[in-house]
Parts: sequence; C-alpha cells; structure tokens
Amino acid sequence: MEYRQLGGSGLRVSVLALGTMTFGGRGVFAKVGNTDLPDATRLVDLALDAGVNLVDTADSYSGGLSEEIVGQALKGRRDRVLVATKARMPTGGGPNDAGLSRHHLVRACEASLRRLDTDHIDLYQMHAWDGLTPLEETLSALDDLVRAGKVRYVGCSNFSGWHLMKALATAERTGATRFVSQQIHYSLQAREAEYELVPAAVDQRLGVLAWSPLAGGLLTGKYRRGAEDPEGARHLNDWNEPPVRDADRLHDIVDVLVELAQARGVPAARVALAWLLSRPAVTSLVIGARSEAQLVANLGAADLALSEAERARLDAVSAPPLLYPYWHQAKIAADRLGPADLTLLGRYVRR
Repeated sequence: MEYRQLGGSGLRVSVLALGTMTFGGRGVFAKVGNTDLPDATRLVDLALDAGVNLVDTADSYSGGLSEEIVGQALKGRRDRVLVATKARMPTGGGPNDAGLSRHHLVRACEASLRRLDTDHIDLYQMHAWDGLTPLEETLSALDDLVRAGKVRYVGCSNFSGWHLMKALATAERTGATRFVSQQIHYSLQAREAEYELVPAAVDQRLGVLAWSPLAGGLLTGKYRRGAEDPEGARHLNDWNEPPVRDADRLHDIVDVLVELAQARGVPAARVALAWLLSRPAVTSLVIGARSEAQLVANLGAADLALSEAERARLDAVSAPPLLYPYWHQAKIAADRLGPADLTLLGRYVRR
C-alpha cells in the first residue's frame, strides 16, 4: 500500500480508503447496501490487512447507523485507523438540525463521537456548502473542536471552487484551522472537478479524496454498449449520481477500460481506479463494497501502475470539453500558465 501526504498537513493516508455508505442499510441508504456488523467487520479486516489506514463515514449514512457499525468494527484497534466523518446534512426534524452553524456542528460532532465510540475524529469534513451560515461562524466552531482535542484535522466536501477559496481565505484572515482536504466526486466518467477544484487543490496544497471513483459502478465494465444492464441494476436514464448526460461517451470510456483491462488480465474497475490515482492532487480514493470479492478486487488498484500510453488513452477518451474561460486561456495565455493551470490545460497546450 502506498501512503500519501494529505495536502499540506503532516498526515499520511493510504491511497485507498474504505467507504462505509453501504454499512447499515437504513432508510434511503438501503438502495446502496445493507452491510450488517459481521460483514462490515470482515470488510474492515480485509482493508486493514491490505494496509488501508483511513475509514470514511458520515453522520447522515443510514441515520448514524454507519458510524455505529464503524465504531463497533474498530473496537480494540482504533489506534491503527484514521477515522473520517462528515456533518451538515439533516440529523432530525428541527430547524437547527442541519447546516454548518456552531449550534449544529458542535452537537453533530459530539453525537458522532458517541456513535463511533471514540474520543476524537481524525478528519472532520463539512459534507456540503451552507450558504446561510457565515463562514466565520463555521470555521470558529471547527477551530474550537480542534483545540478541544475532539477533532484533529478538518476538510470540506462538495464545495464549488469559489466556496473553497472563500473558506480558505476566511481561515487565513481569522486565524482559524484551515481545511487540509476536500472530498469530491471525481472519476473517468465525471471530470468536472478538473475545471476548478483540482487546480485549487494543487495551488492551495489540499489533499483530494475522491468519492464514487467508479461512478457508482458504471466503470466496472458491466455496463456495455448494446448489452442488457446487469440484473437488478439501474438503467442509465435513471442514474442521477453521477448523472449520465452522454451514454455514448460513457460507453466509449468503458470500451477503452475493458480493452486495457483485458490486456492486463485485471478487472476494468482496477484500471479505472489506477488512472484516477495518477491524477494531480489525488491523495486517496474512497472505495466501498457490497461484498468481500468486490473489495479485494478494488484493493488491487494500489499495486497497478499504468503506462504513460495507457493513461493517455483514458485521458483522451474521457477529457472534459474546454469551457470558457479555459479555451481562451489555452489559446492566448499558454506562455504564462502555472502548474495549477496545467492540470487542466496541459494536454491542450502541449498539442
């Protein structure tokens, strides 16, 4: 297992993290998975044996049941693992049971600590943007949680580029604890993060944790052009996370994935994960699994190094279109682009 520095912090995390959205299966999360404690413990065993040192959950997953299962599965070995969780989503029906207010964050953190049966959270992530609560209030509350020893590091998730930069600027201006990472949706099928979030991560020394790196299963090679969807699977036109806006493009990506995987003698999913691990600023991929076989297959991505030619083929077939102002920058500003700019524009400038 490879370990990478989490942004500009001193924390080193495994390039694969265990996602636990499937743990619990309560409410709407039953559609994702319903892994119970014995099965979850076995998945944790496999991940730790492979060298994974980061487990990711959230207080909203199965109404907190995922956190409870994580806490029980880690009993007796909590010190071997970094635990990341999130807050922001509704945890009740009250007017203050959601958001990033001081009131909600402090209560949510204490509730997560109880469910996880631990005295600290290693990485506390803001699950989504809150445009109503002043950032000064959010960041001050997080700073207090860090100073109290309840939280070690803080990060964000699903922020836009300007949200992210405003948060970092506010932390610098107020002296509050700074985000060390952002957990974002990023895969071969969905590369929108490369417009702003990845360049910002490079420029601001933020770690990138990628959620749904297999696009909800779309990149496993099971969904092929002209073939029936696997039994029990959603149809492409029902997929909304990530949304499939161009089915032909998706199938083009999967065709290349399958071809490269067959040549390597490995699952297509492993190739997709290996490609993502080669992208700028990416620290770790949050991988979930409904079965031991799935997890073992995906853990193999940590040991798969793609060639430059293989990466180039995947990059070409999945490259996002250059929106404005990026096409303009590639055309007239190519002589003065920096490393962060080149994460998106490098292939166009070289061409």
